Amino acid sequence: MPNVAIVGRPNVGKSALFNRLIGHKVAIVHDQPGITRDRISATCTLGACPFTVWDTGGIFGVGKAELSAKVRRAAEETLCESDLLLFVVDAKEGLSPIDRELARMLRKSRKSVLLVINKVDEEKHEPLAAGFDSLGFEPSVAISAEHDRGISDLLGEIEPRLPAPADAGDIKHQESDIKPPLAIAIIGRPNVGKSSLINSIVQSERAIVSELPGTTRDAIDIAYRRDGQEFLFIDTAGIRRRGKRSSSVEVFSVMRAERSIRRADLCVLVIDLTIGVTAQDKRIAGLIQKESKAAIIVLNKWDLIRPKRNQKQTILQLVGETRARIFFLEYAPVLVASALRTENIEKLFSLIEKIRHAARERIGTGKLNRLLRQAFETNPPPMTKSRRLKLFYAAQARGKENLGLHAPEFVLFVNEPRLLNEVYRRYLEGRIRQVESYPGLPIILRLRARKPGGVPPP
Repeated sequence: MPNVAIVGRPNVGKSALFNRLIGHKVAIVHDQPGITRDRISATCTLGACPFTVWDTGGIFGVGKAELSAKVRRAAEETLCESDLLLFVVDAKEGLSPIDRELARMLRKSRKSVLLVINKVDEEKHEPLAAGFDSLGFEPSVAISAEHDRGISDLLGEIEPRLPAPADAGDIKHQESDIKPPLAIAIIGRPNVGKSSLINSIVQSERAIVSELPGTTRDAIDIAYRRDGQEFLFIDTAGIRRRGKRSSSVEVFSVMRAERSIRRADLCVLVIDLTIGVTAQDKRIAGLIQKESKAAIIVLNKWDLIRPKRNQKQTILQLVGETRARIFFLEYAPVLVASALRTENIEKLFSLIEKIRHAARERIGTGKLNRLLRQAFETNPPPMTKSRRLKLFYAAQARGKENLGLHAPEFVLFVNEPRLLNEVYRRYLEGRIRQVESYPGLPIILRLRARKPGGVPPP
């Protein structure tokens, strides 16, 4: 699809326009300048011709000099890759020197530019648009992204400027075997190296990396193709403790990160080896467990603590300590890596493939019932108010074929589901793993009540 980039100085409403074009809130919108730092993309389907729209960080943004330079470089990369640039200005603030400087830069890019005058919220604001005539971009479109004003006119100006689609005769009609990409959320505390890991994987500065904690504020979807397989990496904001969230922007960032866990197929929990497993790391691992997500734990920054001798022994010790601290996520493989040095990044994909393979494994119904009955006989469930859990029948649920990865789910027909406590649930999960280990995957047990002597389900 054609690429359309939204560019402009900070706080002119680029993210509000991005959200309006794609039809839902993805980018964080806030009055504070410089909120958007990474590039975010999504598909606009409001008009006749769908296109990819990119939200860029505010060029010439505020903040630390090093970070602003990285934001600008990322935005300039987007300019080079785009077919059309939406140059957004603020009608209420009027023409600024930064707008003029940016206009000169856009003309040098030799790209098609459409001037978008934002924050024309009502008819009486329309004369404000005349103040931007001196920029020399014709025609211009006056809109209000926040109030959905002038968006249809904007789409009418965008579509004629997009590259023509391929002729129907050039397209080979065939049955589509395209599967949705595997969604992988990269999560962790601030400044543990999540964005560095993303860049190391895709081998580019797709996510902005800085030593400043809290650099990533939006949850950014990054498409990646490798060996014929499609991946969608979700780079998330660092998750802090609630008491340490310094602003409403940070609260929204953390909410997006938590939501990213829910929509991911697989979560990669990144931990800083120079600090070790913290209480907050354990809380984040708890979010993964709560959502029953497949998981990998990456112990990052190995290059900073690597000893000169006994490296293998050190790695075993680090992995053992991590498993002891995050014992409730025992199914997650642990990988020691260095995102900065791209060390062991290839092994991450080996683990992903191993988990994918495990997700396709099934335990036959007969074998499963013999296994669980033996487990009940060897270690009977505890009594609860003079009652004991009884198992009548068990079967593995059919996997969802439209998903790239799903946790194994087992349905147990019992006398009373409420008689199963957490300790005995973990015991049954452990017995299942003795037959099929399901690395990286949680085991989900669904209990259903059934009267004794009833006909077992097919």
